[in-house]
Amino acid sequence: MSSVPARPAPAPAAPETAATAVPLRLDPDPSLSRLSGGRTLLGGAPYRVLRLSAAGARLVDGWLAGEPVPARPGQRRLADRLITAGLVHPRYAAGPFTPADVTPVVPVRDRPEVNSTLSALRSPGGPAAAVVVDDGSRVPLPGAAVRHPVSRGPAAARNSGWRLAGTELVAFLDADVVPEPGWLEALLPHFADPRVAAVAPRVRSRPGGSVLERYERERSPLDLGPLPAVVRPGSRVSYVPTAALVVRVSALRALDGFDESLRYGEDVDLVWRLAARDLLVRYEPGSEVRHAPRGRWSAWARQRFDYGTSAAPLALRHGPAAAPVRVSPWTLACWGAVAAGRPAAAAGTALITAALLPRKLHGVGVPAQESVALALRGHWGAGRMFADAVTRSWWPVAVPALAASRHGRLLLAAAWGRHVTDWRAARPGVPLPGWVAARIADDLAYGAGVWWGALRHRTLAPLLPDPSSWPGRDGVRQA
Repeated sequence: MSSVPARPAPAPAAPETAATAVPLRLDPDPSLSRLSGGRTLLGGAPYRVLRLSAAGARLVDGWLAGEPVPARPGQRRLADRLITAGLVHPRYAAGPFTPADVTPVVPVRDRPEVNSTLSALRSPGGPAAAVVVDDGSRVPLPGAAVRHPVSRGPAAARNSGWRLAGTELVAFLDADVVPEPGWLEALLPHFADPRVAAVAPRVRSRPGGSVLERYERERSPLDLGPLPAVVRPGSRVSYVPTAALVVRVSALRALDGFDESLRYGEDVDLVWRLAARDLLVRYEPGSEVRHAPRGRWSAWARQRFDYGTSAAPLALRHGPAAAPVRVSPWTLACWGAVAAGRPAAAAGTALITAALLPRKLHGVGVPAQESVALALRGHWGAGRMFADAVTRSWWPVAVPALAASRHGRLLLAAAWGRHVTDWRAARPGVPLPGWVAARIADDLAYGAGVWWGALRHRTLAPLLPDPSSWPGRDGVRQA
């Protein structure tokens, strides 16, 4: 097993948001539901149940109706709890930073299109002058602030860049990314919360006419969707890429920047290290940047394979955070019975757990009917996770094993059938056969990378499910 580098010292604790008087309003997450007259809140990611006092429920009523959160410490602490849980999302009227407080850092290696990125950054009232890092280009890049004689990888290039910044924030941008006008203005207000260490925009693939470009428009691994989120393991958005990411220099300094031993996944590692220190990373899709998709299918498949190879070193550093599936032991048993061709055992397991959950949630105001529905929805939703794992991370073993029996082939057909469902929902402008073929190839390339990385690092860690119980210690809280 490969050695794991020592972790840097923990980042210093950030002051509480209650100390700030910046006007704040709250928008509900789409997952939020309220029971017991508004005293019981359900939702977020990971899914949580939060029980409020009667006074707290009245405050939340007003905030969700559009009233600002007062700068009183107690009320700001309650708002912080809701924001951290992912039940609501903050909307600040202003913030302490302007684009002039941001230094763009652009690593480059043999990317002539970087000129488009740099041109988009030059605007009145825009960010500080960009720090361009030439990471071993075959033809040296004129005007680069730093040049590595040989390529040292994106982590080292970004570290060389942010250490030259003279501002409190840096914006990492890949050389093929072009920010939309106003992209920083939508991100910077989040830094009014001193717990926020980084904020990411939505990274969308540039429009194009080829099948690959149209596919990437809907299925780019850099595009994390239209909904805002707290970024952490187990969340709706579990990572953000450094293709575009604004970070506090103080947070980078406390963590000693990116782990330069990681060729891929260094951005995920950084985000998870920030989350482990109780600092917030936010995803803000109200800000957008555009990136250039791969020009050839072979380059596209190689990218997916390379991304897959990062799973093993991430699992060695972060344990279950990198697991392909995170479900309760009961759900694992339920779907294990389905895979074994024992539907009666699966149904029995699902019904037993559905009957037990009301006993856990009754004390926080969740009616028995809602608890049963939660349990059954959880089991059903886990089926999608298992379908993803079977045809993606586990496919070299799972697909041949399932294909050997009639029952297994039915399960494979159901797993691949989700691509048809997604196509009908997205209407991506790609014919259905091409869409399904691309989705399957996408999974095969990524999964092959996962197995290659696991063999190289001599570990099964990125292939093992995480049987986490719900609700756990953080699943049910009083506030």
